[in-house]
Amino acid sequence: MDGMKKAIVIYDSKFGNTEKIARALRQGMKKQGIKVDCVKVDGVDVNKLVEYDFLAIGGPTHRRSVSESMKFFLGKLSSVDLKGKKVFAFDTKRRHWLAGSAAKSIEKELRRMDLKIIKRYSSAIIFEEEKGERRESETKEEWKERWRRSARLQEGMEEMFEQIGVEIAKSIR
Repeated sequence: MDGMKKAIVIYDSKFGNTEKIARALRQGMKKQGIKVDCVKVDGVDVNKLVEYDFLAIGGPTHRRSVSESMKFFLGKLSSVDLKGKKVFAFDTKRRHWLAGSAAKSIEKELRRMDLKIIKRYSSAIIFEEEKGERRESETKEEWKERWRRSARLQEGMEEMFEQIGVEIAKSIR
């Protein structure tokens, strides 16, 4: 390696909100001169992760925890010796006391693998617009899906995660 620190932001995203946060995190690190890749969880070759100095891993909170794709990825990740690598976990979630946190679960798994948490997990808050009335033509499942798709990042979340990226970059240089 040429001396430049190398990082990767790995994310899962269903409706694009977590991807936006992952890209903001990457942007913050790039501003500090870190070479950063940003890859969706299903496109990661876990064996190549040994080439990175830092890993940020995040996804949406599903049913109070991690998505199925993220569970699968974390299972594969534990098969690679990344002991001592610096890591950070993040998620997107609703602001509700019952929402749970994918990031908390991801961080717990990363600790279990003896990875070095350099910043406590962080959450980007999403909100759902009003569901509206169920249309005659849609099933209950379609109505719920329409509501989930209306989820948007709370204002300022992308900027917040870009700043987190800046802070992380300073600590891994």
